[in-house]
Amino acid sequence: STLHTSHPQQIYIPPQQSPLSNLLSHIQSRLQSSVAESMGFFKWVSLIFTICMFISKPTFSNSFLVKERLSEIPVNFLNLTKKPELVDWMVGIRRTIHENPELGFEEFETSKLIRTELQKMGIPYNYPVSVTGVVGFIGTGKPPFVAIRADMDALPMQEDVEWEHKSKIPGKMHACGHDAHVAMLLGAAKMLQEHHNDLQGTVVLVFQPAEEKGGGAKKMLETGVLENIDAIFGLHVSANFPIGAVATRAGPLLAGSGFFEAVISGKGGHAALPQHTIDPILAASNVIVSLQHLVSREADPLDSQVVTVAKFQGGGAFNVIPDSVTIGGTFRAFSKESFMQLKQRIKQVITGQAAVQRCNATINFNKNDSPSYPVTVNNKDLHKRFQSVATDMLGAKNIKEMQPLMGAEDFSFFAEVIPGYFFFLGMKNETWGQLKPGHTTYFIVNEDVLPYGAAFHASLATRYLLEYQPKPTSPKESFHDEF
Repeated sequence: STLHTSHPQQIYIPPQQSPLSNLLSHIQSRLQSSVAESMGFFKWVSLIFTICMFISKPTFSNSFLVKERLSEIPVNFLNLTKKPELVDWMVGIRRTIHENPELGFEEFETSKLIRTELQKMGIPYNYPVSVTGVVGFIGTGKPPFVAIRADMDALPMQEDVEWEHKSKIPGKMHACGHDAHVAMLLGAAKMLQEHHNDLQGTVVLVFQPAEEKGGGAKKMLETGVLENIDAIFGLHVSANFPIGAVATRAGPLLAGSGFFEAVISGKGGHAALPQHTIDPILAASNVIVSLQHLVSREADPLDSQVVTVAKFQGGGAFNVIPDSVTIGGTFRAFSKESFMQLKQRIKQVITGQAAVQRCNATINFNKNDSPSYPVTVNNKDLHKRFQSVATDMLGAKNIKEMQPLMGAEDFSFFAEVIPGYFFFLGMKNETWGQLKPGHTTYFIVNEDVLPYGAAFHASLATRYLLEYQPKPTSPKESFHDEF
């Protein structure tokens, strides 16, 4: 597959320095000099015996990554991630990224930091995947393949939190926790690489650009680098749940989301002589009121939908009717059918109401800059696996069944073609009071959450590989048929 990027792809493969490779190099040099040394018969026998003993000698492992110890895996990983040296390392990673936020498809320094750390661990990777994305591989290099994902991008906001690692870039801020997501995934990678010989398949590390607006997940899928993935897991930090708790559900979790922008054109003129104008402000006002009827009078009350106009631009003087007005907003739904119906009706209402007021309307659904996001649907089989891992790690009382949210996530692009699972990881500290929500200038991350995220990534991936059972091939859309 060709990459949708102007940068040439690089595949980093770490040098192999295993004992066997070192021994074979030694043998090769001995063989090359055997004639000169006139090696005796018994020296040859001794050398061959040494080789045979090395190759045939069984290796014993006290690894906990075995089927007989499935229930121990999450707790063991959590204990590993809580070691002070690993916690300090993850905190340092997060703070470095937080100080240097980068917007979607501009995460070059963040990507460089990730690649540097992967190289230190000896983990091979592909780069760039969709401009700045990185995809690493740990394990056998053979099926099954399970992916764990972190988003990397920041937001165009000015940080107002005064702490020692405040953003150094004016107008840019990690206000959604993606810096923590990267640190968690790197923490998981460090632990998984230490146990790579015990993995029963391949763990794929997905460091994704442009979650916030650019549809980075969709762009990564278009490269083809994730075609053979059997399952994918993703998480998001949340200030709505306490540390040591998770929240999720099977089926639809987050809404499908789209954006629209419309320019309503009339005829400008003096506000004292409206009869000589065609007023686009009045037309736009009627459009906005009518759009609300799509939810209140056309949608099933049990089928949650939202239409919100959040942008209204037009005019610059108190006594002048402008030639045109621009409005824009978002629409959301929990099924593909409702989403497409809403989109069609938005177009009809805008053009129809504008025409009633003698105006023209052009509508853009922002397909390129802000693609529509599908509904995020959690696979039922993966939900059972997650429940088992979370119960073993945190206890059943710390698993919260949540209601679907109208928020959107471009993880949905992954989950649309790969069996996927997404969950929220609590980071509320009761002694701090209520933390500010994401996408605000006072958003902060409780760094105590980092070990939990790393442990979940590692546990979900390893348990999936150990419990993997091949299933008959089915059409990609069948993952969502049940919903």
